[in-house]
Amino acid sequence: MNNIKNICVYSASSTKIDSVYFDAAEELGKILAQKHINLINGAGCLGLMCRISDAALAAGGTVTGVIPRFMVEQGWQHPRLTELIETEDMHTRKQTMARLSDGVIALPGGCGTLEELLEIITWKQLGLYLNPIIILNINGFFDPLFQMLERAIEENFMRQQHGDIWKVAQTPEEAVELLQTTPVWDASIR
Repeated sequence: MNNIKNICVYSASSTKIDSVYFDAAEELGKILAQKHINLINGAGCLGLMCRISDAALAAGGTVTGVIPRFMVEQGWQHPRLTELIETEDMHTRKQTMARLSDGVIALPGGCGTLEELLEIITWKQLGLYLNPIIILNINGFFDPLFQMLERAIEENFMRQQHGDIWKVAQTPEEAVELLQTTPVWDASIR
């Protein structure tokens, strides 16, 4: 069992998505709060980022938001987080979120979410991030990505062992369970 105290959750800021994604974000936020796990996210005031933060806070949990200064200047930050960390740029934001976390959960999202997820997978492949990475595959959203990753392994762009870098969950409960049971990555597998 991993000692999980801080979880980074990557997620969308879009507000025009199906309610099934909002429901999953809300449920995940509640579960994290109930298990006394601090939520770390991008501090956004819209979309899944907002919904998971609101749910965690409403259930008595804590939320650390990490956001670049230019987004604060636009007023894009959630106004009621437990802690708000302002960074110089997007790169520092992602680095800070990873550094503070004991694991990552990726909810569905657009280019920003996919970029964050693929970067943390790459860091783990290189031995720079060893904690669990869980992909919450609500509504089969990530199925095309899994096909691409499987093809990369089949065609030797990635080693077979790299298919164990991430775990896939179908529900928020399963995602949190996988965080707690997935072993820390062996840095020698590079």
